[in-house]
Formats: sequence, C-alpha cells, structure tokens
Amino acid sequence: MMTPQDFGLTKAAYSVNETLNVLSIGRTSLYRLIDSGELKATKFGSRTLFCAPDIAALLNRLRDAPRT
Repeated sequence: MMTPQDFGLTKAAYSVNETLNVLSIGRTSLYRLIDSGELKATKFGSRTLFCAPDIAALLNRLRDAPRT
C-alpha cells in the first residue's frame, strides 16, 4: 500500500480546489466520491478539507481496482 508521500502528498490536508488538482477530476466527480463514501471530507469551520491519508487510500483503491 502506497503512503501519501508516495503519491507526492506533502501536506496534512487539502482544500477542495487542491484535491481537484491532485486527483485531476472535476468538482462534480469529487462530490460523487464524497456522496458515495469513497472519499471522506472534513469540515474545519466553513472550509472543507481532505486529509492526505484519505486521498492516498482512494488512490490505492483506484490503483488496485480491476480494469474494465
């Protein structure tokens, strides 16, 4: 299993826009990941943040998923 650092994630948490850039996806896809429970969003005041280990866990699952 790859760590957040293996994926180049150097911060503890990422904003919505940073997460969009890291994952190279659009906002709608990001919110689908949240709604489906595949990615956990954390609120800090009014900000929505994504913890690096949660992003790395998603990337690991995507990497290990069977290809169709």
